[in-house]
Amino acid sequence: MITIQFVFYLVGAMFAAYALLSALDRTNPKRFGNAAFWGLIALSLIAGNRLGDLANGGLVIALAALASLKLIGRGVQGDDAAEREAAGERNGNKLFLPILVVLFTAVAGTLLYLYTPLGNTGLFERNRETFILLALGVLFALALIFVWLKPPPLAPLQEGRRLMDAVGWAAVLPMMLAALGLVLADTGVGRTIGELILTVIPENSIFPAVVAFGLGMALFTILTGNAFAAFPVMATAIGVPILIQGYGGDAAVVGAIGMLAGFCGTLLTPMAANFNLVPAALLELKDQNGVIKAQIGTALPLLVVNILLIYFLAF
Repeated sequence: MITIQFVFYLVGAMFAAYALLSALDRTNPKRFGNAAFWGLIALSLIAGNRLGDLANGGLVIALAALASLKLIGRGVQGDDAAEREAAGERNGNKLFLPILVVLFTAVAGTLLYLYTPLGNTGLFERNRETFILLALGVLFALALIFVWLKPPPLAPLQEGRRLMDAVGWAAVLPMMLAALGLVLADTGVGRTIGELILTVIPENSIFPAVVAFGLGMALFTILTGNAFAAFPVMATAIGVPILIQGYGGDAAVVGAIGMLAGFCGTLLTPMAANFNLVPAALLELKDQNGVIKAQIGTALPLLVVNILLIYFLAF
């Protein structure tokens, strides 16, 4: 059986390669900081399930220290803009083909596996089929790229490292914040919030509970920077005990549209650095919060729409 751990090994090996290439990049004065940062990510993915809670906690603290002390940075990028432009003009929209291969493998492969006799083979770990097929699609796309474009052997890893160096520590922020959400849920924050909300919401009042859930998803996302961190808390507080179990709401609607309500908060917070601050930095905007300001007019009306959709579709 192919399990999700195989995907972790694959991604971990990729980050290990980034660490090695970073250490060899003499144009980057912070190359050893980069190597340590990506190396720790690789260690977490490859051996995190065997390190234990204390070691994993220390690993996270080390990552935070490397980022907060500004020990990671970018080297001098190669001046290959003309070559890239020529390659783009030569291949045109065909360059999107590898991405389509990834998407087709993930979507079509999942559907074929789940709704045909292939699912009875037990080839993939249950409930992890899409993740595994997504990784498989990336391998297929890489094979296509090497056969078609014939790049240098290390080109995919070098370009991946270049992108990760440009994004920096924000690249791992979603994973960290999702883990934070689980920690908050396990420590009882969600239950405490639920008890407080029950003292305010009138009994048998569905709409106020839906509003509290939608606003809570957005507000917790603003505070934590990621709807994946907010969801375990708000699901434990309101989503499951009140909306689904208490009022019989459709779990799929509450969960899916509740996440969309959280994403409205993502548009409004600098805590979502990978979405709002990194693009501003890469585009060299004068206003660091320019992306957030441009999204306010979309986020707030969309939050209202999502709350109404939960109310009308889930009950």
